[in-house]
Amino acid sequence: MTELHVRGPSRSFSTFRALLLQHRSQLQISGLAAFLSSSPPLCSRTLGQVSDLVCGILGLLLHDASVDAAPEISEGLSLLQHRGQDACGIVTCGPKGRFFQCKANGMVRDVLDEKAVAKLIGGMGVGHVRYPTAGSLDHAEAQPFYVNSPYGIVFAHNGNLIDSPPLLQYMDATAHRHINTSSDSELLLNLFANNLQKTGKFRINEDDIFTAIGGLMTQCTGAYACVAMLAGFGIIAFRDPNGIRPVGMASRRTNAGRDYLFASESIVADALGFSEWEDVKSGEAVIITRSGVSRKRVAAHATFAPDIFEFVYFARPDSVLDGISVYRSRMAMGDALAVEVDKVLKERGIIVDVVIPVPDTSRVAALNLAQKLNLPYREGFIKNRYVGRTFIMPGQQMRRKNVRRKLNAMALEFSGKNVLLVDDSIVRGTTSEEIIQMAKDVGAKKVIVASCAPPIRHSNVYGIDMPSRTELVAYGRNTEEIAEAIGADLVVFQTLPDLIASVRQFNPSISTFDCSVFTGEYVTGGVSEEYLHRLESLRADNVKNKVAMNPREGQSAGRVNGFHTQVNMVASGNGADDTVGLHNTWNIS
Repeated sequence: MTELHVRGPSRSFSTFRALLLQHRSQLQISGLAAFLSSSPPLCSRTLGQVSDLVCGILGLLLHDASVDAAPEISEGLSLLQHRGQDACGIVTCGPKGRFFQCKANGMVRDVLDEKAVAKLIGGMGVGHVRYPTAGSLDHAEAQPFYVNSPYGIVFAHNGNLIDSPPLLQYMDATAHRHINTSSDSELLLNLFANNLQKTGKFRINEDDIFTAIGGLMTQCTGAYACVAMLAGFGIIAFRDPNGIRPVGMASRRTNAGRDYLFASESIVADALGFSEWEDVKSGEAVIITRSGVSRKRVAAHATFAPDIFEFVYFARPDSVLDGISVYRSRMAMGDALAVEVDKVLKERGIIVDVVIPVPDTSRVAALNLAQKLNLPYREGFIKNRYVGRTFIMPGQQMRRKNVRRKLNAMALEFSGKNVLLVDDSIVRGTTSEEIIQMAKDVGAKKVIVASCAPPIRHSNVYGIDMPSRTELVAYGRNTEEIAEAIGADLVVFQTLPDLIASVRQFNPSISTFDCSVFTGEYVTGGVSEEYLHRLESLRADNVKNKVAMNPREGQSAGRVNGFHTQVNMVASGNGADDTVGLHNTWNIS
């Protein structure tokens, strides 16, 4: 039971409703849906809409329905843990089309333990790992999502929509579907479900599904790679018309027949013994049942533009995305960066003694750079592997605090030396500043930083949580000013043409990459200055942390529409979760 207190003068309906929406996961929901779906329209809550940022998605269908898919899905999600460390979940489909669910905030190893996985029955399922989103403290934001009508659908998504407000208005006013969270994934799920509902059929077929997904692609704009499951039918994957976010498929021959896998990265297929990895094409939908595989392009032709930042930072080096080895592309980035570094160092008359990577992503590039410049390569930072990636920590203070928890500088590699630190990119500059100071604290004479990526000066609207331009250290600064801001003696950036060439050389058929964080050019269109300002105000760290849960006192305090609010939480004490629709086996003995 949750007690809701509104402090201050009397409030309007819209203000009170917004307050309820902000804290809906902590309220008893019986009868609340009808209240929140009444006028004014649901689009009033879009101010709280959030994307599902750089996540990992997975779908698995085993030919032998008597074998449970959950153990392998859990293993696969652990291989995608680098894509999201905030929450994870699995939904499987068992006998008679019944769904079994386990999802919660936390790492895969903690949420999906042996006891939890054992309760997930069925030979096919969908899994998800989620990137941290500050303020998302309830389990309701964890994926996969579920709707019972029509046909029973489970859905997992990686990406971000840029036209959520009109879609939410459509869901409320026309489709009459309640969106229970602030997740784009639930919105996409309900768009898909509503399109399927229009068939009016007792049983649907592959053509109906293709039509529904094609309709979805005409309705929404943004980046999305999705995996879905229909009860008793099969698994589905589709990718946005520009192919910005990755997803692929593979198969495995067994004695019973052929198993099929969808995943964000090919490493999952390699580790689970699948072969014939193939990327889902942009604008394509793939439907897999135990009877076979159906594929169809369901969107009009658009520029294929995969996100180049996947190769710079997010993807594992042992993955292959869109026919490009992430490892080989990072080697090429190091080679190209070496040329630029050599030129700048000679211009400045600086002699470097040692090349040291910033663990872990930059190691491959740093080694190639060192070899090309004939410089010694050393591991100067020792990493504590039990602390998460600081770039995907939700708040600036948490990022700063975790840098020194995560890394320790070895004085013997820094003391008295001019050090060239190689990093994959410089985003907010918080981590770079701390690392440079650590190097100087143990005696480095000069610290030069080389970035495998060009300066990041623009918001990402396709699923990377760097929305506020003012948070980016390169915004409004030249190279010298960036160096001063992070405390470096010199900063050298990879040029954009060299970065693109480093990746594209391994698949020349790709003519364009999404480089919007470097150029401010958005391949989907529809990104106005007004949209960027709204996005920045929603996701800037200071806004995201306005409502912060105090676990010791069990209270959440903040401001809604300018008014002070307070929610006092009374624990149910029965281990019940915050999700809606499916029984959640997480933390249930």
